[in-house]
Amino acid sequence: MTVLSIDTSNYVLGVALVDEQKVIGELVTNLKKNHSVRAMPAIQQLMNDCDIQIDQLSKIVVAKGPGSYTGVRIGVTIAKTLAWSKNIPLVGVSSLEVLAANGQFFNGYICPLFDARRGQVYTGLYEYSTEMKSVLPDQNVLLTDWLEKLKEKEKPILFVGNDVAIHKETIQQQLGEQAVIADVVHHNPRPSMLVKLGYHRDSENVHHFVPNYLRMAEAEAKWLEQQNASK
Repeated sequence: MTVLSIDTSNYVLGVALVDEQKVIGELVTNLKKNHSVRAMPAIQQLMNDCDIQIDQLSKIVVAKGPGSYTGVRIGVTIAKTLAWSKNIPLVGVSSLEVLAANGQFFNGYICPLFDARRGQVYTGLYEYSTEMKSVLPDQNVLLTDWLEKLKEKEKPILFVGNDVAIHKETIQQQLGEQAVIADVVHHNPRPSMLVKLGYHRDSENVHHFVPNYLRMAEAEAKWLEQQNASK
């Protein structure tokens, strides 16, 4: 079974090909550049380098969010288009879960984190035994409120993600020694790990599959405020 994974949900652009859980090829960049221009060429380059044709794919696994609105849409759109046009099973995996998997050997809880601006973060709480397990669901929340929840946990908590650096001081002030900041090499999600998480999951209806943004885009929220104010 040959699986293609796609993650464009944040700055990291990652694609991978995995055959029977053996990584054939993986391409990862962490650049603030236009994923809409770079994603398909990256997929084509990887498939050409690995001598894999679209018709040979058994499944497509995509990071479905949360993250950058535009980034999430790009990855999901590409994955849905390929899945629909070639009748390939499609699986979506939380972008936060993929990031959390970097801490799978940590003896405690794992907290992946994406900055959502204005003191808010996209985050969740995970734990790994034989597989990744969600302890607290993915959410968009004020970081200070989230850290108060985490104080109630009795285990150390590993924080992973490039945006942890933005909030490191706040995290350490509120949690003290309970907070463990991951090494920089663990801060980027890996597209090959995305395959591992979605490999045995049931496929989803490609027509009903939608990104998980966790909140409305700012323009949508302002439009709703204006509509409510005019009533």
